[in-house]
Amino acid sequence: MKFSVLDKKIKSYLIYISLFNVTLFTTTLAGAEWSRGKYLMLGMTWEDFLFGFNFSLPFLGILTVHEFGHYFTARYHHIKVSLPYYIPMWLGFIGVPSIGTMGAFIRIKAQIVSRTKYFDVGVSGPITGFVVAVLVLWYGFTNLPEESYIYEIHPEYLEYNSLDEAIEAGEGTVIFLGGNLLFDFFKDYVADPDKVPHPNEIIHYPWLFAGYLALFFTALNLLPMGQLDGGHVLFGLFGAKNHAIISRVLFTGYLFYAGLGWITIEDLKNNSFESFGLFIFNLAAYLYLLYLCAFSFFKDAQTRLLYATILLTLQFFAASIFKVEGYPAWIVFSLFIGRVIGIDHPPVTDNQPLSPGRKILGWVALVIFILCFSPQPLKVEGL
Repeated sequence: MKFSVLDKKIKSYLIYISLFNVTLFTTTLAGAEWSRGKYLMLGMTWEDFLFGFNFSLPFLGILTVHEFGHYFTARYHHIKVSLPYYIPMWLGFIGVPSIGTMGAFIRIKAQIVSRTKYFDVGVSGPITGFVVAVLVLWYGFTNLPEESYIYEIHPEYLEYNSLDEAIEAGEGTVIFLGGNLLFDFFKDYVADPDKVPHPNEIIHYPWLFAGYLALFFTALNLLPMGQLDGGHVLFGLFGAKNHAIISRVLFTGYLFYAGLGWITIEDLKNNSFESFGLFIFNLAAYLYLLYLCAFSFFKDAQTRLLYATILLTLQFFAASIFKVEGYPAWIVFSLFIGRVIGIDHPPVTDNQPLSPGRKILGWVALVIFILCFSPQPLKVEGL
């Protein structure tokens, strides 16, 4: 019996270690691809691969600190929990850029029955990961290479009179990062202004890219809704009833912004039968997508359909009249929240309010969310 328990533990540790090692390898490959602009089967050298550690080590370091923040807090509260499971995901073999991982997670193996414990476990990961992300960005922005660095990656830029002229004249796919308050602060007030990379080129600076992605995932985790870390913070601060209201309002606003511009009056300008048929198909498909996003909102299908129809109508008129566009990629995450993890928070038996110190920490976490959030984090043009 003892041997079987020991064998099970050894097997578990082997899984943890193996997943981490594979994820380290795939994120290093991804880092080399982003930094050097080369794929494994298309020109990547051993030196390029080693350079990829400049991305994988800080990025996985932040991710690891985040997950162990959850882990050690859960252990402190005597909650049975697993070590982090890392999820490798590399798409370079088909020529598609990726970051080498889908993140990591811990498994809570026991029910959490306290509002305070939910708050502590939820807030600990983003807070600790955020601190390390700030350090990574500080290092990255205070150790920027000379301008010659970007010419090593893009030798074609040497044909132009200046870097700005080369970038503006560039053809093909362009990937650039949208700003957020914290990243822009480092760029404007910490970095040497003569060395700050063009927004189109930040993906080639591994420490900056790793730090930016860390802020992006911190913001995602701290979205104050559902059972995300931010949802646990919201639940801790305001309780179950207020969580349900605030979570629904914020989720609706988030989904409304995401779908702006998906269906507009411009889609009806071509009066051909084929165009109208395509419009109807897109309309029905998008309506069904909104319906799925509202799955955990309402128990009955009719109410979900009504919610989706009203939201689509408001988006249609807002985008058509004011010519505004949202960020369609957020719809994927909205679907994950609304259909998979749910918009409501699990109930607890111990519903005691948070201590004053925890309330302050909760508001700090919400401020961190604002500092890290970008309405349009990754933009791709030229596809």
